[in-house]
Amino acid sequence: MIELLKVPSLLTVQDSGRFGYRKLGIPVAGAVDDVSARLANYLVGNPADAPVLEFLLAGPTIKFNVSAVFAVAGDVDLRLNGVPIEPWTSYWAKRGDILEVGTLKSGLYGYIAFAGGIKCRPLLGSCSTYPRAGLGRTLKAGERLNLGHAILTGRDGRHLPPELRPDYSAEEKTVRVVLGPNLDHFTEMGIETFLSEAYTVTPESDRMGYRLDGPVIEHSEKGADIVTDAVPLGAVQVPASGKPIIMLRDAQTTGGYAKIAVVVTPDLPLVAQSRPGERLRFEAVSVEEAQELLRRRERMLAAIRRFLDGEMRAYRIRTGGEELIAFAKVEKE
Repeated sequence: MIELLKVPSLLTVQDSGRFGYRKLGIPVAGAVDDVSARLANYLVGNPADAPVLEFLLAGPTIKFNVSAVFAVAGDVDLRLNGVPIEPWTSYWAKRGDILEVGTLKSGLYGYIAFAGGIKCRPLLGSCSTYPRAGLGRTLKAGERLNLGHAILTGRDGRHLPPELRPDYSAEEKTVRVVLGPNLDHFTEMGIETFLSEAYTVTPESDRMGYRLDGPVIEHSEKGADIVTDAVPLGAVQVPASGKPIIMLRDAQTTGGYAKIAVVVTPDLPLVAQSRPGERLRFEAVSVEEAQELLRRRERMLAAIRRFLDGEMRAYRIRTGGEELIAFAKVEKE
């Protein structure tokens, strides 16, 4: 069991989300940066979809009432019993230990995983918090959370090198998109504006969607409204204002604004981790390219999992003036 001594910002329990209910109007929810959440779980030896704590900008202070192995994913300062420790590393905490999680230096969301995961009562097959529908709730100081059972030996001391960590420090990020499905609602100039200009994340952004400010995207004579249809994760809607809105994990499942594009799945964390004032640029790719990008991401995450489990080694190699990370299987003697 852990006790939340201090909760300075939005803190929720999230997993990979709830699937199969969008037809009923229920969003997937789940961790907005699924890569960081998965890596945090890998660091403590959990399945990728084990429930974790997701915090917004500033992390909590936690007291351990039992021994546990934990890891924090994010560019953040940490202290265990007042002693600085590293993020992206798993540690063994003893009963009575206190973990202090500071404020993120880059990115917007951080994750805390515990070996065995966080015990919770699944709602529609998931522990993910979606307060708008009363599925779970935000956490408050003084609450206690039970942890799942896990063999702790061998789960501490795992470390993810900087080269394998997500980097969200850039103030301008390039986000890849598949154009459509409502391109006939935009002029050629409108599409060109969308793909050539930078858009700024506004403070009116949350887990439901990110509102952007920048040059107006021109609609065709068909206008901004469409017959309401499905809103996929990452859809870029453009209402009559001409300013795009990127739909994220807690977004509604249907909508009546024309969609100029959909963000490719691997780039959704880039969007979610962008702070107000940071800029996004959009680059069009084909459906086939988007699928290959997702396959590459999944292969990389699988390799990282095996690396952290001690099944693979990672090597830095330089080719064509570029430094890359290569993985090789550990041969058993």
